[in-house]
Amino acid sequence: MGTRVAVAGASGYAGGELLRLLAAHPELEVVTVTGRSSVGRTVGDVQPHLRSSADLVLQETSAEVLAGHDVVFLALPHGESGALAAQLPDDVLVVDAGADHRLTSEDDWHAFYPGEWHGAWTYGVPELLTAGGTVRSELAATKRIAAPGCNASAVSLALAPAIAAGLVEPDDLVAVLAVGPSGAGRSSRPDLSASELLGSAHAYAVGGTHRHTPEILQNLALVTGVRGSISFTPVLVPMARGILATCTATLAPDATERRLRAVYEEAYGGEPFVRVLPAGRFPAVEHTIGANTLLLGLALDAAANRLVVVAALDNLVKGTAGAAVQSANVALGLPESAGLPIDGTAP
Repeated sequence: MGTRVAVAGASGYAGGELLRLLAAHPELEVVTVTGRSSVGRTVGDVQPHLRSSADLVLQETSAEVLAGHDVVFLALPHGESGALAAQLPDDVLVVDAGADHRLTSEDDWHAFYPGEWHGAWTYGVPELLTAGGTVRSELAATKRIAAPGCNASAVSLALAPAIAAGLVEPDDLVAVLAVGPSGAGRSSRPDLSASELLGSAHAYAVGGTHRHTPEILQNLALVTGVRGSISFTPVLVPMARGILATCTATLAPDATERRLRAVYEEAYGGEPFVRVLPAGRFPAVEHTIGANTLLLGLALDAAANRLVVVAALDNLVKGTAGAAVQSANVALGLPESAGLPIDGTAP
């Protein structure tokens, strides 16, 4: 038997995506799944597309049920992971796909989330730049991982190399994201219904109120130590999954397209899951669906004196579950790409 894994919240979108990815993992074996309203039902009942784990029965989400595993993935609503995780043994690798352990600032937590702040865990984006290299080195020495917010991951990876190199100003960042409704979870909401969403698009969390805003600023300050500012606006569009993030920043006086492309190639050239596209090419969401990949396209808007970075990813894979598995691989000393696809689906 391989490494024993439990997935809490397996009936949701993130939990289902974790099960899909882990089914192809050569070392990790899912032996326990939990839910809430779906307790007693099988995975096949609530996630019919997951035939490989169809016979697993969803159990109650409790510390007692989750005990005894080598790895526990928590795919629970925000605010529900903190107290539960505190009851799990220190030697168990716990990966939280919710927001409960992402923010290092208690003030930021209370400004954007209700309930108690449970402290910050190691951030689960291995490619993210830090003063000492990347977050990967921290992941290799941890038993507690906070998987990223999908929007935050897209924007942070899109802008971090330019900010780290001092080629853009960190206090005038703008990001507008087209996002699919699966990022809001599986619970029913009128604004996520087909009749409201199809044939339309609408902005939400406008005016700096989106919960991923402090997460983005926290990430982009890892190298410089300077917390900048960002105008971040997500737009809900009628695609089931995916994010297309258009990010811009004011150029520093000595920034050139050659220098910018060089720092992005240096940052991501050796990364298996982040690709910088050739000059003049820009990604589409459809190129990333089902894959643990982030695609980046770069341009300079000379008239506006701004860098433009277009990022595309699948919010449920590279934005959430894929990042969780990738980070767990690093923490366990396994090949980082184990169980993770780089090819998307088309059409």
